[in-house]
Amino acid sequence: MAAAGTLGLNWTQAFAALKPLGSPQAFDFASLKGQAKALAAAPYKTHEGTLPPSVSALDWDQYQSIRYRDDHALWTEPDLRFKAKFFHLGLFFKKPVRMYDLTAGRAQELAYDPEMFDYAKSGLKAKALPANLGFAGFRLNFHTDPVRDVAAFLGASYFRAVGEEWQYGQSARGLAIDTGMERPEEFPDFIAFYLERPAPGSNTVVVYALLDSPSIAGAYRFAITPGVSQVMEIDAALYPRKAIERLGLAPCTSMFQHGENDHRMANDWRPEIHDTDGLQMWRGNGEWVWRPLTNPPTLQFNAYSDENPRGFGLVQRDRNFDHYQDDGVFYDRRPSLWVEPKSDWGPGSVQLVEIPTNDETFDNIVAFWNPAKKPEPGQEWLVGYRLYWGALPPAKPALAQCVATRTGIGGIVGQPRKYFSWRFAVDFAGGDLANYGPGEKIEAVITASRGKVEITSARPLEAIRGWRAMFDLKPEDTKTDPITLRMFLRRDGKPLTETWLYQYVPPAEKDRKI
Repeated sequence: MAAAGTLGLNWTQAFAALKPLGSPQAFDFASLKGQAKALAAAPYKTHEGTLPPSVSALDWDQYQSIRYRDDHALWTEPDLRFKAKFFHLGLFFKKPVRMYDLTAGRAQELAYDPEMFDYAKSGLKAKALPANLGFAGFRLNFHTDPVRDVAAFLGASYFRAVGEEWQYGQSARGLAIDTGMERPEEFPDFIAFYLERPAPGSNTVVVYALLDSPSIAGAYRFAITPGVSQVMEIDAALYPRKAIERLGLAPCTSMFQHGENDHRMANDWRPEIHDTDGLQMWRGNGEWVWRPLTNPPTLQFNAYSDENPRGFGLVQRDRNFDHYQDDGVFYDRRPSLWVEPKSDWGPGSVQLVEIPTNDETFDNIVAFWNPAKKPEPGQEWLVGYRLYWGALPPAKPALAQCVATRTGIGGIVGQPRKYFSWRFAVDFAGGDLANYGPGEKIEAVITASRGKVEITSARPLEAIRGWRAMFDLKPEDTKTDPITLRMFLRRDGKPLTETWLYQYVPPAEKDRKI
């Protein structure tokens, strides 16, 4: 048996509560890339497993009741700041994932053992489960809280993390393939994880992952550092099996049901329900863009062209509890997720998919980078980026930011409305805006892809130490195609704010009641 690093013990002595499967093998990132390249060179084979009927039949409550026993955690030594615990198969998670402990350059696969889990409330009988059942994923605990996880990898190539508020929310993925297209989306799977034993006292843990799907295979390295904003430094090597039409790099997956700007599905007692309220982009030319999210009546797809983006992400800017009134899942604490490229990504686009939803349990928002030049079959594509999980992104503009978008029926209060129009009230704060009073000549620069912009104004808003811009949009046709709106505040020819970007879907003609 291989030595367990600086422990001076063999693997069995060091991890007495865990069972090895097979013999340890030499491992590094280069060898994982070799595995991925070999997978891509061979025909794809499904990773579906055959679960016992009792496991396949688990409902939500039964699955959630399965508890991992703390004494079977990986890395229980007191001088280590991380522990890893494994997820059971069942419910939505039916594909077994191989788990390895990585110590001193040797990877030892871990065997499933029913002794790892407490099945008391699940209805499962440990003795009736097969010895090779396997695992669904894993989660990480940090020494600052032995109960709540800081990150979890579970299902396809999905993973989540928390910042200082210890609240899960949106998810990230290894890759997104053909998202928002007319044909079914492809979901690559992480099929194996290699969890590297952290150094004593280290605040960073490294995890390697092997990815596979019908279109592509890949090798990933995650360096995970919890904190006020949890940082994941990611390096990936990707090997396509075939050409991919829509490749999504660093995908962020979230939920938006309704907010102050979109009341289409606002039938709940809570004023707002969303994990994130906008897509933030820092473009390669230095422009900052804020695109509020919507819950559209039909699927909406947008591609925002760029070259060498400096960052993008799905952000929960509104962190006021009173705006949500949810004391159960705390939407005001949901983490934002910011993507920062580690090198130039070249030309491409940040792509946003918004899917209709009437239920907060369904993720309906996806944002990712789509490179203009896709890797070809037989090629190796190396890419690196950082993910920041926390209240707000680590980077922000020197200009004022949009802090609220509100919409409603247009027209002038007290005067009869002669036609249908829609009002937009957009608040900006920060930057130099607080220095400008009512006498300043600050203008709202507004463009619309269709329709007539009217009744425009910009004025100070003392409550936020900022400014409010307002305008109406009058549709000039009966189409229900989306209308793109852009706006920023300007003084003496210079911008004072980031660019507000919005997609408005006019109602059908029969619903344009005055």
